[in-house]
Amino acid sequence: MTITPVLLCGGSGTRLWPLSRRSFPKQFAQIVGDESLFQASARRLCGTGYAAPVIVTGSDFRFIVTEQLAAVGIDPGAILIEPAPRNTAPAVLAAALHLAATDPAALILVAPSDHAVPDAAAFRTAVARGIPAAEAGQIVTFGITPDRAETGYGWLELGAGVTPEGDPVPLQRFVEKPDEEKAKAMLAAGDFLWNAGIFLFRADIIIEAFRAYSPELIEPVTQSLTQAKADLGFLRLDPAAWGRAREVSVDYAVMERAPNLSVVPFSEGWSDLGGWNAVWLEMGPDATGVATSGPVTSIDCEDTLLRSENDGLELVGIGLRDIIAVATPDAVLIADRSRAQDAKLAVAALKTKGAKQAEEFPRDHRPWGWFETLALDSRFQVKRIVVHPGAALSLQSHVHRAEHWIVVSGTAKVTVDETVKLVTENQSIYVPLGSIHRMENPGKVPMVLIEVQTGSYLGEDDIIRYEDVYSRGEGAKG
Repeated sequence: MTITPVLLCGGSGTRLWPLSRRSFPKQFAQIVGDESLFQASARRLCGTGYAAPVIVTGSDFRFIVTEQLAAVGIDPGAILIEPAPRNTAPAVLAAALHLAATDPAALILVAPSDHAVPDAAAFRTAVARGIPAAEAGQIVTFGITPDRAETGYGWLELGAGVTPEGDPVPLQRFVEKPDEEKAKAMLAAGDFLWNAGIFLFRADIIIEAFRAYSPELIEPVTQSLTQAKADLGFLRLDPAAWGRAREVSVDYAVMERAPNLSVVPFSEGWSDLGGWNAVWLEMGPDATGVATSGPVTSIDCEDTLLRSENDGLELVGIGLRDIIAVATPDAVLIADRSRAQDAKLAVAALKTKGAKQAEEFPRDHRPWGWFETLALDSRFQVKRIVVHPGAALSLQSHVHRAEHWIVVSGTAKVTVDETVKLVTENQSIYVPLGSIHRMENPGKVPMVLIEVQTGSYLGEDDIIRYEDVYSRGEGAKG
């Protein structure tokens, strides 16, 4: 039986600020290892027995998804674009309806894309154990064998007298995130598991469960799929219908009420990386409890995370105890480990004061590549721009600024009004204010250039767009 993975990757991950932000959330970042959590999730659920994954994400992330999948050699089966975040229940239902249209009994594995599972082979073995129960009509979830009294996760209570082994066992109930006393009691009892939020089921079974327990979601989600529009390989769900869908998690909408649930225990390592404490544990602290990443120096520290995301920024900790310190090029978080979950409070505070660091990175990702600002003043801005092979910016002009482009790597095909020319390394070109222009990368390697903007207004919305292969409207950035 072939399993179709459904990867959910529309969340914002504010508890891992400043490394995770709305413009580029944690699932796309390299939190642990050399690939993003999203890439690791896709690779974990591919190969023999697995169909091409279905991705459910937001419009802002659609090109990040395709770029990251291509980088690990995975071709998605479909990418469903949510017009707005509505939590996990509408996303799961949309994917199930989409797959049921061609195979009502399709076997689906729904998984978040921001979890860390070090032993992918062991996890696939656990999934295989759940297949017979799912084919028989059970909704199978996966419970993590707890190793501590964790208050940041929901828990699963097994059926009476059940000992968690490797095969599916009856699930008694879901338990909300507990306080410390309750978590300790559940850990001691031995018949509770952590809720990983991963589910295996047949498409027709989960759709019927929605009809039974959240029937109000069926009409708007079905209509949003029926009226969806294909766009550059993506399937954009209809915004008006989608907006009528209740914002609710799949746990609340269906799982906590469905009687046909089983759980497969998994004890080979898992983390949802839901906060900096979880990252600290996943990074593997040394004998003194110190975990480090990037250019950092630890002097007489204990039980501390030191992490620098900037090669040019050395982070030094002296005599720190139970501290989280994370430095990015434009923001630094320093917190007591007992308050690590409260990084989201920093996001709220920064949004209130209008600080762009709340949601945006200095590096701005676009369908064609990315750019970052190197210097900015009232009348000029200097950017580094990287354009992917074969990619092109829109044909555009600006009302308030002129631009100078210097190619430092690769070759650019440049259009300025009626002139089209190739600009190679160490060559430059001037784009006068008001000129209609475009840059493209005709080569097979990334093209890098330095852009110097001069003018009275340097905002990203100073753009008149005439033609765009990515179908963005006038005023859209990039």
